[in-house]
Amino acid sequence: MSRTSSGPEWSGDMLTKPEMVEAFSTQLRGVLKSQAQFVADVRQEAEAMWKANRPDGYSSFEAWWRHRWVVGPFREIQEHLEEAAKLTFDLEARYRKGRHEIPAARQAAALEKKQAKQAPQVSAGSAAVPPKPVEPPTAGAGGPRDFLELVNRERSA
Repeated sequence: MSRTSSGPEWSGDMLTKPEMVEAFSTQLRGVLKSQAQFVADVRQEAEAMWKANRPDGYSSFEAWWRHRWVVGPFREIQEHLEEAAKLTFDLEARYRKGRHEIPAARQAAALEKKQAKQAPQVSAGSAAVPPKPVEPPTAGAGGPRDFLELVNRERSA
């Protein structure tokens, strides 16, 4: 990957560990929430301006209709941004479950099955390798982490 003036080039292989995905989704959630707040502020100002400066010659229905056309898209954008922020929790949970918890459970089940199969033929020379333990997300340990900071630290290691 090359480094450009806007920062490192992103690729999906950077999301290799649960803490990386946690940092990424936390940062993304923060950005989405701040953008939703920005749109809410613009929407609030647009509503106030429209109510204070109603054009002359409009009937009350026409004024309401035009106001709806001005403010409606802001409301929809704000709702989409808020929904996207909620989806970051799904992103994090699906990644952790699909990439770490399910494979670890399958590996443990396969190991258990293998040990049950070998139990009658106890062999002293074979040592079973236990499955890699699944580490729970560490949101509170060390405070919030910066996703790109983790990526850069992993690259330099």
